[in-house]
Amino acid sequence: MENMDPDVVFGPIAEFIRDPTVEEIWINSPERIFIARAGKSHLTNLVLTSDSVRELVDRTLLWSGRRLDLSQPFVDAQLPDGSRLHVVIPEITAEHWAVNIRKHLLRHLNLEDLARIGLMSEEIAAQLSSAVKFGLNILVSGGTQAGKTTLLNALASAIPLSQRVITIEEVFELKPNVPDLVQMQARGANLQGEGSIPLRTLIKEALRMRPSRIIVGEVREAEALDLLIALNSGLPGMGTLHANSARDAITKLQTLPLLAGENISHKFIAPTVASAIDLVIQVSIAGDGTRRIVEIAHVTGRYENDRAEIENVWRWNGTSYEKGLGVIRCQ
Repeated sequence: MENMDPDVVFGPIAEFIRDPTVEEIWINSPERIFIARAGKSHLTNLVLTSDSVRELVDRTLLWSGRRLDLSQPFVDAQLPDGSRLHVVIPEITAEHWAVNIRKHLLRHLNLEDLARIGLMSEEIAAQLSSAVKFGLNILVSGGTQAGKTTLLNALASAIPLSQRVITIEEVFELKPNVPDLVQMQARGANLQGEGSIPLRTLIKEALRMRPSRIIVGEVREAEALDLLIALNSGLPGMGTLHANSARDAITKLQTLPLLAGENISHKFIAPTVASAIDLVIQVSIAGDGTRRIVEIAHVTGRYENDRAEIENVWRWNGTSYEKGLGVIRCQ
């Protein structure tokens, strides 16, 4: 499937798919098609028709096995080349089909590679590699397109080769370079509203599969509770989360489990988060498109007033990295 001719699958946007400098393609309307290069968006001169947009989506969904109709007006899917497709149709959108295709240009890079392209310093790359090998639980936080998945994939590739890794995602995006790997993705409901398999179920199933590590592609909802419980059982793991800072990430991780509605309270969650998470790595994309780790925080294990305590380890000051009081403990 990955060897499919882009001209066949992607048709009029095949040139953007082949272009290694294009990170993302999105269609707001048949006449307004954008691409992103180096973190910056550009309006293209490509003009399509409504029918050609629909035909493009139909061809890509044919390979994904996912469906799109009035009862399911949005879809996330993996494309033949490994890119991620997201589509929303009217009446959720006002008039036109909204299509996003996110490519994963840096998916095969390791921590040293990311240091060389400026996402972190070589010293930080070495420390994070040691943290992964030691089995610390790591949360990668940041905004959309900041590089969370790229960094998580590089972190996962630093896991010792003898360990069994299980990834859990909404849509397959991670591809860590480890030999003993099982990948699972969630599934939506069928036309009858049945058969849904959420991330919560996959995390529970993963624990029955003899994992050495579990990796959750993105923590968004109540699955945060199941991840925390798994990490508190002594199983190392990693995940990503949308947040504006390392402190906000911990606050959000203390809030999401409440969505489970299982008599969960902050008094239970605060000590659970404090003991489950070791490091929070905040990544950001600057106005010029530069992606960088801007903060690394250590979760001390202590908590006060129902809040887990964190200490800054590294912070980007705009020109260089500054050391904080926190320490990445790998011994």
